[in-house]
Amino acid sequence: MKKLKLAVAGVAAALLLSGCGGGSPSGSTSSSAAAGGDGVRNISVGVISIAPSAAVQLGIDEGIFEKHKLKVELQSGQGGAAMLPAVSTGTMNFSVGNPLSVLLAKNKGLDMKIVSGFSNSLPTGNDINGVVAKANSGITTAKDLVGKKVAVNTINAQGDLTIKKVVSKQGGDPGGVQFLELPFQDMGAQLAQGNVDAVWVPEPFLSGLLADGNKLVTYNNQEAIPGPPTMVTFTSGSYAQQNPQVVADFKAAITETLALAQSNPDKVRALLPAFMKMPESVAKNLRLEAFDGKLDEGTLGKLGDLMAKYGIVPSAPDVSGTILK
Repeated sequence: MKKLKLAVAGVAAALLLSGCGGGSPSGSTSSSAAAGGDGVRNISVGVISIAPSAAVQLGIDEGIFEKHKLKVELQSGQGGAAMLPAVSTGTMNFSVGNPLSVLLAKNKGLDMKIVSGFSNSLPTGNDINGVVAKANSGITTAKDLVGKKVAVNTINAQGDLTIKKVVSKQGGDPGGVQFLELPFQDMGAQLAQGNVDAVWVPEPFLSGLLADGNKLVTYNNQEAIPGPPTMVTFTSGSYAQQNPQVVADFKAAITETLALAQSNPDKVRALLPAFMKMPESVAKNLRLEAFDGKLDEGTLGKLGDLMAKYGIVPSAPDVSGTILK
């Protein structure tokens, strides 16, 4: 199995600040994907170091991307927002990340396009992400987060947005929650040390923290908008325009990959010990998100409405215009 190549987070963060501050960078450096003599195109795909990302590795290992004449180099980053600049400038061709970061970037002037769905939160039962606090914290509901420090991996994305919705739904002031940005892998230690009061985490961090004696505060996705898309795949408008066949083949390959992952979750779990350095005992029972290459535009639109409601964007983002048709 190929190891993930680390993305240059510092440069990406700087580019995001400049790129999202005053419009799209002029003249994207995205270049046409050159095919070798065998017709195979090299592409780079950014992924977040969380369990669902292993589905992309499954597609590589099962030869699905190869069947579509694509050779994939995986790169890793903290979140979709951190990888947006690399995608925008052509340093990275595609990425998997949360859809709200893509909509926000589009609203700020970056020409981004959502290529496909990827994964969805579970609408009922035990969800795959949630807010966790210490057992003795006194935090029992989302409303109790008012006045508290809550860690999310990316600010102005799905974590804090849905938490705000649930706090408001329970009669609290969402503006009173102090959100901090931390990598998922650091959140458990920061919670234990008391540097944050609660953390929003996906699997496998969610199960791990609960097993350590912490308590679930809320399945915020379910309480806000049940079953929303948690990740999508995206590229730049420039790359899509210059490489329509590559983008079409990538969409076909990722859709086929996700169908395989959804129907064979144990194949995804089997990759996790190497993909995430996860104990096999944890991986084999891990709760996974629902994989689906199709995107529910209506549900994504509801998330876009929340972005406007809580001031992340001045008006509801153009969801339809961001999805590559």
